[in-house]
Amino acid sequence: MTITRASKVNADEITPNRRRGGDIRVLLGPATVGATSGFMGMLTLEPAEFVSEHYHPYSEEFLCLVRGELLVRVDGTPVRLSPGEALHIPIGVRHRVENPGEAQAVAVFHLSPLAPKPSLGHVDTEPLPNAAEPSLNVGDQK
Repeated sequence: MTITRASKVNADEITPNRRRGGDIRVLLGPATVGATSGFMGMLTLEPAEFVSEHYHPYSEEFLCLVRGELLVRVDGTPVRLSPGEALHIPIGVRHRVENPGEAQAVAVFHLSPLAPKPSLGHVDTEPLPNAAEPSLNVGDQK
C-alpha cells in the first residue's frame, strides 16, 4: 500500500485487539494508512485491566497518558503516569501496563522503527489474559 496524501482515521472504525488485555487500536500504521516507519495508536484500560508483559525486539515505544492513571512495570520496576506524562521504553525492555485507578485510562502510543515483519514485533513474557481472542499482530490491525 502506497499512500501519497494525508490520511485521517477514526478510532471507532478500528477493530480493537484485546488478546493481550485492554483495548488496543492501531490508528496510523502500515495496514491502516501505509505508514513505513512505525505505528501509532490508542490504549484504553478499564479499572484493574492490564496489558500483559512483553517487549519489542526491534522498536522503542513512546507512551503518553491522556486520561486516568497508569502503572507501567518496566523490567519489574513500577513507574506511575498521570495525565500529560509520557514514558519512553527502549528496544528490548520488558513492560506491563496496568490501570490501578478507579476510572478508565486512555493513552496514546507510538512504536518505531517497524519490525522486519509484524509477527516479530512483539514478544509476550507472561500468559495472555484473553488468549482465546483472535491472534492479531498489532501492526496488522484494521
